[in-house]
Amino acid sequence: MTMLDHIRELLHLVAGALIWPVMIGLLGLAASTLVTIGAFSREAFDRFRGRKRRLATSLNRLTKATSSDECGALDLRLERLLQDEERKHWRELSRLRLAVRVGPALGLMGTLIPMAYALRGLSEGNLPALASNMVTAFAATVVGLAVSVTAYLISSARESWVRADTQTLAFHAEELLRAADEGKA
Repeated sequence: MTMLDHIRELLHLVAGALIWPVMIGLLGLAASTLVTIGAFSREAFDRFRGRKRRLATSLNRLTKATSSDECGALDLRLERLLQDEERKHWRELSRLRLAVRVGPALGLMGTLIPMAYALRGLSEGNLPALASNMVTAFAATVVGLAVSVTAYLISSARESWVRADTQTLAFHAEELLRAADEGKA
C-alpha cells in the first residue's frame, strides 16, 4: 500500500466518523427550525392583531426606569436599557442567521458522505446499498436547504420587526426624557 492509499483510507475513516454527528446535527437543526416556526407564527399572529408583547414589555421597562430611585442620570439609564433590549433582540436573530449558514453546510456533508458509500456499493454491485445511501444523501440535502431557507425568511421578517421596535423604543425614551425635563422645570 502506498502512502496515498493510507491517506485515502484515513480520510474515508474520518468522513465515516462524521456521518453520525452530521445527521444528528441536521435533525437537531430541523427540530429547532420547527420550534422557531411555531414561535414566529405566534408572534406574527399577535402583531397582525396589534399585540406586540415583546415591545410592551420593553416599553414597561423603560417607563419603570423613569420612576426608579436608581442613582445616575435618567438619560444614561434609558440609553443602557435601550442598548440591552436591542442587544437581546439581535442575539435572537443571530441564532437564525447561524441556521442559515450551517443548514446547507450540514446538508452538503450529509450528501457527500453517503454518496461515497453509494459509489462503493455501485462498484461492488450492491444495488440496495447504492439506493439506500443515495436516498440518505438527497434527504440530507433537502433538509439542510429547507432549514436554511426557512431560517432566512424568518430572520428577514424578524429583522424588520426588531428595527421597527427599536425605533419605537427610542422614540418612547425621548418622550420620557422630555416629560422628565418638563417636570423639573
